[in-house]
Amino acid sequence: MKNSYFLFLILLTCSISMQAQSGKQKKADRLYHDFAYLEATEVYKELIEKDYNVTYNSKKLGDAYMMLRSPENAVHYYGDVIEDSTISPEYYYKYAQALRGVKRYDESRTWLKKYLESGNRSEEVETMIEKSEFKSKATYKLQASDFNSEVSDFGVFVKDDKVYFVSARAMGVDVKEKTYSWNGEPFLDIYVMDKNSGDVTPVAGEINTKLHDGPAVISPDGNTMYFTRNNYINNKEGKRDKEKTNHLKLYSATKAGNQWQNVQELPFNSNEYSVGHPTLSPDGKTLYFTSDMPNGMGGTDIYKVSISEDGSFGSPENLGEPVNTEFDESFPFMDTDGTLYFSSNGHAGLGLFDIFRLTENGEVENVGEPVNSSMDDFAYFQVADSREGFISTNRGGASDDIYVFNKLNPLILKGQVTDAVNGNPIPQATVRIMDENNQQIAFLETDSDGNYKTEVDRDKTLPVEAKEIEYETFEGEVNTSNTDDKDELVYDIQLDPVKDVEYLAEIDNIYFDFDKSNIRPDAAKELDKLVDLMKNEYPDLVIEIGSHTDRRGTNAYNEKLAERRAKSTYDYLISKGIAPERIVEYKGYGETKPAIDCDRCTEKEHQLNRRSMFKVVKMK
Repeated sequence: MKNSYFLFLILLTCSISMQAQSGKQKKADRLYHDFAYLEATEVYKELIEKDYNVTYNSKKLGDAYMMLRSPENAVHYYGDVIEDSTISPEYYYKYAQALRGVKRYDESRTWLKKYLESGNRSEEVETMIEKSEFKSKATYKLQASDFNSEVSDFGVFVKDDKVYFVSARAMGVDVKEKTYSWNGEPFLDIYVMDKNSGDVTPVAGEINTKLHDGPAVISPDGNTMYFTRNNYINNKEGKRDKEKTNHLKLYSATKAGNQWQNVQELPFNSNEYSVGHPTLSPDGKTLYFTSDMPNGMGGTDIYKVSISEDGSFGSPENLGEPVNTEFDESFPFMDTDGTLYFSSNGHAGLGLFDIFRLTENGEVENVGEPVNSSMDDFAYFQVADSREGFISTNRGGASDDIYVFNKLNPLILKGQVTDAVNGNPIPQATVRIMDENNQQIAFLETDSDGNYKTEVDRDKTLPVEAKEIEYETFEGEVNTSNTDDKDELVYDIQLDPVKDVEYLAEIDNIYFDFDKSNIRPDAAKELDKLVDLMKNEYPDLVIEIGSHTDRRGTNAYNEKLAERRAKSTYDYLISKGIAPERIVEYKGYGETKPAIDCDRCTEKEHQLNRRSMFKVVKMK
């Protein structure tokens, strides 16, 4: 009897405990569904500590932390259950994304591969696996703006001497009535900063509400503002969709003095999906925006819509590929030169959201570091006719901050290679430029005037090497610091003639195909020039032929190959009437005397090593 009583108590206790955990589960899921991610994380943690639905709750906790843009926490909880055999392959992708957010790129690629191996097909994911370098052609000097607050600030638009931006700083409102359960910060409003005084105030007029407002863009004539806000009408929340979600919509307002009034909803909004993040073409005739409307390509896509002279709108058009992907694209910005910038987590990048640009040839290009980081980078804006611009990022913590950039054009390094004795230009000299780790970043050949040109990074000290077979090797350094006011840097090089060895300056080296010793047509032309020189200009000229190979193949094989090349060169000259006694020696050196000393040679470098050269032995 006593044993039965205790068993009953244990079962009753377990039943009460299970009911309690079941209630907490419903609460956690309700908070998550209502976008109250910050509160939801605490309840999910309690459930995991009670060992209740651990796999499910770990996944949801990881999801919540990703929505809070905290990949370091998401990685922990995804990692606890990612090997579970019941987990959906979509979490391979989610885990990979979180890993990218904490710079664990190799592991991220591993899980992206598993995502594809699970049966999912995605060209974007394949590119994420393959691509590992994201370097900007332009130079961006970046620093945090001096008008950030302790909460979220992002989405800059500049008009004249006014800087408009979005912030959760809640100036002049009751914070308790304006707190967003998603992240515990106040709801967003649009603010304006006077560039002259630095004063920040809420934008004047009928723009800001008790829910989210912003970001915004202003028409070229300064009379119309287009802005994002929650579905909100007459100071009341607007309609929600069947999932009880209050979506974003686009609105317009007109300027009346210093006030923005006459707020109107744009005609392509819907209660069933979101529309937001407006930007305008330079002429103000096309509005670009972000939306998750039906029949798109992914989560959110970028669209455009025409604006008529009377202010009416055409039909929205999805920008399609290559801009939009199966994932999320947002925050478009159209620069004055017609370049589209946007943010995406669907193109290969450094982190969660990166900033991209659409190039003139229709390719999507990652803007690179330092604009992009392992976290979210978005809301690119560049001031018209200026190098100044702004991005938004959460790289410094959970909240978004505004960063100011100074965009510099690529730095062109150029110069001329000349003879140190007579100042004559040296064509076909090779110029190698290395990075700070002495890795080759450029291999150049001078033109007929001895000139070379290439792009280099700023604020670096770069080793430079220049060679030509008749000259001593040049080694030096070029410093690209303090070049912010320049687009070009000149670095001329003088080469000293080789001492004690005289080569025929009038005759170029001749070159051979890989593993071949026959005389090519281009080599025959050069040899014909030598024949003419020996017969007509220098009838007493006596030469020596030296032939060489690249570094592919064994030493012994290359020595024999070089000897065959020397013999072919010799035979050609004899066949053209040059007396054998005027060629005292033809010798193969194999790979022992390369023109370009390289461990991992490019095909161009290999070609320059496969050559025959002509040394003067006697000349009157």
